[in-house]
Amino acid sequence: MLWPSAAKRMAAETVTKSGAIVEKGYVYEEETHLTVLKTSLFFAGDGFTAYDCKGALVFRVDSYGPDGGDTGEVVLMDASGRCILTVRRKRPSLHQRWEGFVGEGSEGKKALFSVRRSSIIGRSSMTVEVYTNPGEEYQIEGSFACRNCNILAADKEIVAEIRRKVDATTNVVLGKDVFVLSLKAGFDGAFAMGLVLVLDQIYGDEAGGGVHNGSKVGADPTGEDSNLNIL
Repeated sequence: MLWPSAAKRMAAETVTKSGAIVEKGYVYEEETHLTVLKTSLFFAGDGFTAYDCKGALVFRVDSYGPDGGDTGEVVLMDASGRCILTVRRKRPSLHQRWEGFVGEGSEGKKALFSVRRSSIIGRSSMTVEVYTNPGEEYQIEGSFACRNCNILAADKEIVAEIRRKVDATTNVVLGKDVFVLSLKAGFDGAFAMGLVLVLDQIYGDEAGGGVHNGSKVGADPTGEDSNLNIL
């Protein structure tokens, strides 16, 4: 389990108060673990697929590839292909900043949220600002390239985690193209998946993979994730 059972209910209620950021249907009442698969970037129709614990498709992204990357936009879809969220790099921007828009495309729409490198000296993280709820912010800390990072609310409570996937039958850690997105009860799964897309665009190809200057922030120096047994 990701969070102590004694505090789980109270923490879930706190998260739920913020409501859906992208779509209410993806705000789960219980702690949820999605298995996310990243496909090759060299063929048409590649991107991401995300499955629930029963193996049902929840999200998919297939707008990557030679043509999709030129638009500067990545679209998150549900299992049926309906466009839920578009993330786009904001230009011009002094720092790397990405924004999320409801549905397909961003033209003429107001952004739901933005993601940028933290400007606080000494902090290696990303700051997520939710425009639809002024004052609501999150921090993303850790190494996405190592699949070892947390999404934290303003009170430092972990609301989502990205971790390497372990094969339950062999206890073998799978490759980085298969990982787990764990969601705290009451946190918007579509919003969390949108943040995964932004992180992949910014850091997915970095060798170091840290969220600031390529450093492996929060990564286990042994190369092993001591928390893998909880997934």
